[in-house]
Amino acid sequence: MSKVTFASHPYLLGFEDLDRLVERTVKSGNDGYPPYNVEQRSTSAYRITLAVAGFSEADLAITVEANQLVIRGRQSDDADGRIFLHRGIAARQFQRNFVLADGVDVTGAELENGLLHVDLERTEPESVVQTIKINGRRS
Repeated sequence: MSKVTFASHPYLLGFEDLDRLVERTVKSGNDGYPPYNVEQRSTSAYRITLAVAGFSEADLAITVEANQLVIRGRQSDDADGRIFLHRGIAARQFQRNFVLADGVDVTGAELENGLLHVDLERTEPESVVQTIKINGRRS
């Protein structure tokens, strides 16, 4: 039995990439760390804010790979020679992925008071009207 997806509908021609994107998003298991907010700042501007307390700028990496925003954090374990009676703050790494629509670009990032702000901007594409000539069949 073959798997039926929404992009297999006959009216949705050319949406195979979107179907693969939905499948990849469903399969990515996020454990909820770090918590984040996504806010719309204007009609074409967005901001993703991640709570990254304890991370420095050198511990964080932000990349865009094929319309996917990837934010990685990696802390070094500096417990050399220290004895902890209780260790509730662990050196932890994370990776958060966000899928960006076509025309959405990262305009900047800022680390402030333990919050990483990543700003996004959507550029409006030009609307192009195309007239298709109908060629008649000659007998």
